[in-house]
Amino acid sequence: MSTQRLPSPEEQLSFLAKLQRLFAEGDFTATYKFALLITLSDLAVELGNDHGHELLVTTRQIGERFVQLYWQQAAPYAASYFTTSVMRDEATVLVQNNGAQAAIVNLVKAFREQTGAATAQQGMRDAAYPALLASVTRTVSAMPLNYLQNFGGSTDEFLYVRRSDGLVGFRPASVYCLRRFQPLVQQLARSHWVDHIKANRRNLSVLGPGNDLEDFLFSSSRQSLLILGQGLRKVDGSKCFYCGQTMTGADVDHFIPFSLYPRDVGQNFVLAHPSCNRSKSSTLAARGHLERWLQRLDTHADNLLEIGAAAGMPSDPQVSRQVAHWGYANAIVSGAHAWRSARDYELISPGYADCFAGQCT
Repeated sequence: MSTQRLPSPEEQLSFLAKLQRLFAEGDFTATYKFALLITLSDLAVELGNDHGHELLVTTRQIGERFVQLYWQQAAPYAASYFTTSVMRDEATVLVQNNGAQAAIVNLVKAFREQTGAATAQQGMRDAAYPALLASVTRTVSAMPLNYLQNFGGSTDEFLYVRRSDGLVGFRPASVYCLRRFQPLVQQLARSHWVDHIKANRRNLSVLGPGNDLEDFLFSSSRQSLLILGQGLRKVDGSKCFYCGQTMTGADVDHFIPFSLYPRDVGQNFVLAHPSCNRSKSSTLAARGHLERWLQRLDTHADNLLEIGAAAGMPSDPQVSRQVAHWGYANAIVSGAHAWRSARDYELISPGYADCFAGQCT
């Protein structure tokens, strides 16, 4: 395999500057471009690497992520709040376009009503799903994929190139930079997405003064987490994943912190004492915890797939392993520390990489 040149520090800064310009100078009439940026950064982490190679994905793969992203958002958003002296209870689908409702929202909404599927994972098993995916993929291909890289009155294909065979080719530099700066890309895209919905006048009557909009748009439902927790207790028993002590009450914790990788995948969850969960917070777990988590992916592979499916979450052990590898590799480069227990941390050394080569002892 030929050695590819990685982006220099100056090229990485140039990437960030262009990303900033995209948000500042791009035309965001709908929320599609935010969804595309989230999808691109996710796919770069899950399918790419840091070796400086191009990454090819299909428009269908991108369309699938759009169905997942807009699934919850095609459900009615209910807000209860006081206006003057009256309590209002409304439920409506939020408008995601400055003109008519975004076509993908309408497509997913109609599919949900037609099939009765409660989650995107259930919907994927329905006979009508291929038609939905084809329609969503056509919309993504015609709209955000064509126009995302238009900003400042010109086109700059710094992220990807459309190919005539239906493939999308990530620029080698963009694969590296999307992986390196994925949390930042996610934060910017989600923040602008929330602001776009709040700024739409047709959403004002239902949003109210509450601050739960971002959770509604992007987080798993409490019901899904409850189902997940019940399934994990059957597999892992009543002991905290981290400290090993018996629990009476348990939190469902993201092993790779949600703040680092804000996409729920079934294999990424463990049960933990609330105190351990709070103490670990948004840090990566230390090597001993990582070794047990990786072993758990293999030992309970079938059970974890079933639990994720029951909770309506994507489940893919290879994706979970790839995301963890990416997270720890970035932490090694940045000199981060990992959480062992309350107020006890260790340096994430290069030796952590051995865990992903099957060399943990």
